[in-house]
Order: sequence, then C-alpha cells, then structure tokens
Amino acid sequence: WEAALVVALVVVFALGVDSSSYFLSSYNLFTLCTNIGDLALMALPMTLIIMVGEIDLSVASTLALSGETLGYLWSHHWPMGLIFVVVIALGVVLGAINGFLVTKVGLPSLAVTIGTLTLYRGLANVVLGPLTVANFPSFYTNVGVDNVPGIPFLSYSVAIFIVLAILFGVVLHRTPFGRSLYAIGLNKEAALHAGIRVQRVKMLLFVLSGVVCSLVGMLYTFELSSAGESIGIGFELKVITIVLLGGVSIFGGRGTIIGVALAAFVYAGLHSVLLLSNSFNDNDFQVVSGALLILSVLVPNLPSFAQRGRALLRRRAARSVAADGSAQGPPTTEGIAP
Repeated sequence: WEAALVVALVVVFALGVDSSSYFLSSYNLFTLCTNIGDLALMALPMTLIIMVGEIDLSVASTLALSGETLGYLWSHHWPMGLIFVVVIALGVVLGAINGFLVTKVGLPSLAVTIGTLTLYRGLANVVLGPLTVANFPSFYTNVGVDNVPGIPFLSYSVAIFIVLAILFGVVLHRTPFGRSLYAIGLNKEAALHAGIRVQRVKMLLFVLSGVVCSLVGMLYTFELSSAGESIGIGFELKVITIVLLGGVSIFGGRGTIIGVALAAFVYAGLHSVLLLSNSFNDNDFQVVSGALLILSVLVPNLPSFAQRGRALLRRRAARSVAADGSAQGPPTTEGIAP
C-alpha cells in the first residue's frame, strides 16, 4: 500500500508540473505545506485511535474550542505562556471526556464523538460569540506566514509534523506499546487475555488526541492571525480521509505512520493540482475528498471481500452436492450376488 502511495505521489506531482509551471514554485509548495500541516498533525493520534478499532469525530471541534479559548484569554490580557498551559490542559480534559464515555461507560466511540463534536463546537461558539480576536504578537502569527529558516517551502506546521511523525512511528512500530495497539485492533478479547490493559490504552489515546488537537488549534489560530467562530469546520472528515487513504483499516489492527504521511502529501498535492487547473474550487474538492474516503475504505478490503465471496460459493457448491446426493436416495444392494 505504501508503494502504491509513492507511485500516486509521483503521479500527482507529475500532473502538477504538467498543468502549471507554478506548481513547483517555492510559494506554491509552501502553501501546500501550510494547508496540509494541521490536518496531518491531527491524523497522527487519529491513526492510533482507528488502529484500536475506535474513532474520534470531535477533533475539529477540539481545535476550534482550543483556538477560541486562546483568543478569549489573550483578549483578557493573560500571559501567552500561561495560555499555552491552560489550552493544553483543556485538550487533556476534552480527550478524557471522550475516553471516559468510551472506556468506562461503554458507549460506542462513533456515537460519543458525534455528540462531543456538537458539544465542543457549541462551546467554541459561546466562548467568543461573534467577536474576533486578532491582536496576537507578530512573533506567533509569523508561524503561519514564514517558512522554516533555510528551507523556503517548509512551513512550521509540517516541520512539527515531521518530528511528531518520527516519534509516533517509533512508538507504533518499535515498542511493545505499539504492538499492543495492533493486538487490540485485531482481537480485543485476545489482547485482554494477553494482559494488555485495553481500557487504559484507549483512554490514553483519546487524551493524546485532545492534546494534539489543542496544539493544532493554537497553531491554526496563529496561522489565521485571528481567533473567531467557525474555524476548522469539516476538518474531521479530511483527517479521517487521510488516515484511511494511508492504509489504516477502519476495522482496526492494520496501518503504518509512513502510509499516513504519504497519504497526507498525496491529498495536498491533488488539492493543489485541481486548484491550479482552474476547473475546481474548494467546494468542488469536497466531492473528490468524499470519493477518496470511499475508495480508501473499499480498495484495501477488496481482497477480503473476494475471499468471503469465494468461501460463500464453495459453501453453496457443497450444499448443492449434498442435496443432489440426498435426492438420489440411499445406495441399494439389488443385483449384487451374496
């Protein structure tokens, strides 16, 4: 799957170069990185959550509530260092609410996070209301408009993503904790019998998701240079699309961080190509994003669908043979010499 994503990435960039000489310009690549960095960051904890057979649809609402809390506290003259601590603590609380309802109360994560998606978004709209806060120090707002020194196309959000992706990759693929995530996703009961504390692991993952989304909420607010209502609407489906496009199974137990990282840049590259072609806008790209989401669920499961289809045909053939045999009746000994 990762090899296919590498091929897709090469094809997308080839199409971009063919469609516009502007595609490989430093400014366009920087814009591409800025657009995908925040989504890619939220995709990291989402990968681990889906890996264990759960889902978190409240990520964008957590982002929005964190960003508006940042704006509210700054408008009330709180020091920025203390605001960072409060917003990260808010992320811990929001993630822990999801985790508690899923692991302790026993509710399905899909239903829980649909509820908290609406709850957190509603709270975000209440914090500032119709107001907008935009007087942040230039030291922070430059994060969204400046590149990493020495690399003209690399945004700070993608630089942070690269660092965290390496950390997440090491944890997932090189530690017992990472192996326990695969075990939980493949068979939760077997993981319990193996001594893995499934509920504790899931709680930790939801809290981690809240922390990362709060971090992204602050980063995204600085990139916009303002905090206001309705930020990040629809980000949750984009994040899930990237994760599933990266080869993570929606049923859990399968996926890699490198696949998710490649999928993020395939997604961003395709978005840039379609916009530069002047035949698509952001609203039109929602159609493409929805198609990618369906394909990313369908294509990896085609082998299992085919295997189940063959097994079904074999069972039907076996029943047909058995029915034919019973219709002929029991064997007779007539005509056989004693």
